[in-house]
Amino acid sequence: MLAARIGTAAVLIAVLLAGLFLLPRLGVAALMALIVAIAGFEWGRLCGLGTTEARLYAASIVIGLAVLVSLQFWAPAFVAAAVFWIFAAPLWLWSGMKAQQRSALIPLGFLVLVPPALAMVALEPGDALLALAVAWIADTAAYFVGRRWGRRKLAPSISPGKTWEGAAGGLIGAAAYAMILSILYAGMQGTRMAAFLGAAALLVAVSIVGDLFESAVKRQAGVKDSGAILPGHGGMLDRIDSATAVLPVAALLVPWLKSTT
Repeated sequence: MLAARIGTAAVLIAVLLAGLFLLPRLGVAALMALIVAIAGFEWGRLCGLGTTEARLYAASIVIGLAVLVSLQFWAPAFVAAAVFWIFAAPLWLWSGMKAQQRSALIPLGFLVLVPPALAMVALEPGDALLALAVAWIADTAAYFVGRRWGRRKLAPSISPGKTWEGAAGGLIGAAAYAMILSILYAGMQGTRMAAFLGAAALLVAVSIVGDLFESAVKRQAGVKDSGAILPGHGGMLDRIDSATAVLPVAALLVPWLKSTT
């Protein structure tokens, strides 16, 4: 299972890097549309839709993405997603997600899936990769720290494997990454490093929320994985859960961070 997980991750990263740096913007949009179509189908199934209905639902999300890409309607979508992940999603998780809330999750799928895809199109390839790296580094650090020192459960009713110690490890890993970026892009200037550290902390927080929210959606649907398309990972949603929250917030932070350098 570990070999399959590593192999699948390597292939996905290679495809992502090739798409970001070799394809024109419309090509990146097409790649994001493919990812959104798969994730949209999985989301529809988690919401209790039948196979045909889930396919139509996925198609409608792709159409919504295409319209916003053609209109270059970036900022309002990013703001709406950021408000959801920073404020609404934590409150939803705190109050508890129930099976009867599936109908509310159907329109929410557009907000969960479209803005991160837009962010991948709108951001420069390097900026998109640096933002994704925050989630990857935090997730990896959280996994190893949690396995070694994890004791106190972060959200036992949603994701029993996550711990406060793991979350702290993820935050420390992302902070180290942010400090390196700050030194590379802005030198040792204190206020600029503080801006990078603050942005990294916010992105780690929303990445955890994104991960927990997708876990809660799966739990209310009574399934372990969102699908089985990715060996060792499950479904597409299982692979992009943190990124769905990180990318739209990063799209708002990147211009601000660039203004500080």
